[in-house]
Amino acid sequence: MIESNVIHPSAVIDPAARLGADVSVGPFSVIGAEVQIGDGTMIGPHVVIQGPTRIGRDNRIFQFASVGADPQDKKFHGERSELVIGNANTIREFVTINRGTGDGGGTTHIGDDNWIMAYAHIAHDCLVGSHTIFSNNATLAGHVEIGDYAILSGFAGVHQFCRIGEHAFVGMGCLINGDVPPFVIVANEYGRPRGINAEGLKRRGFTPERIAAIKRAYKTLYKSGLQLSEARDALARAAADEPDVRRMLDFIERGQRALVR
Repeated sequence: MIESNVIHPSAVIDPAARLGADVSVGPFSVIGAEVQIGDGTMIGPHVVIQGPTRIGRDNRIFQFASVGADPQDKKFHGERSELVIGNANTIREFVTINRGTGDGGGTTHIGDDNWIMAYAHIAHDCLVGSHTIFSNNATLAGHVEIGDYAILSGFAGVHQFCRIGEHAFVGMGCLINGDVPPFVIVANEYGRPRGINAEGLKRRGFTPERIAAIKRAYKTLYKSGLQLSEARDALARAAADEPDVRRMLDFIERGQRALVR
């Protein structure tokens, strides 16, 4: 054990776990075998971390979180799978994050600087980018992909195998059963498109010209009356000069599920 670590005497840490420098572990927390925790990470009281799990540096994991437990999937039969969490994430009370499955690629992955609020759930084989926000009780089913800077409001739920694009915004209580393109706001019970996340883009330094190009792409996709194949052709023409439109088009072309419409 590294001398700079602060480990409460009631914490239970498996000898096979590896903790970096300046790690703190609160009372009654349990850290299992094959868990790696990076420098400067804070583990609160009553946290359970099971392995194989790799956690980067400067994370904060609050009380009663369950990190790295077996996936909630009947097809899982104990095969080796893992959870990988990056740096500087905040994981609040009662959050649950499961490891991957053998059939789903084997890994649940979370990037850097994510803000995951109380009672959120991230299921097996999800791929979460960086700088996202999960409000209270936001829930991901298995195999979901979340792009960088996406925001899920409280009680939002995402069906398995769906994707939420970068900078997208999912409104409170939305049930998402299709792909949400980058930059798009969805609201209403079943996640209907409601424009682009213009305010979020301004806060992240997007110029008025970039935002205008994204807005035109949104209108092409959702307001023009074009069939999806026709809208994709129109977006392809615009994408030649607009990198953000190209990102929207690339997202659409990689999809296996229908877009929210």
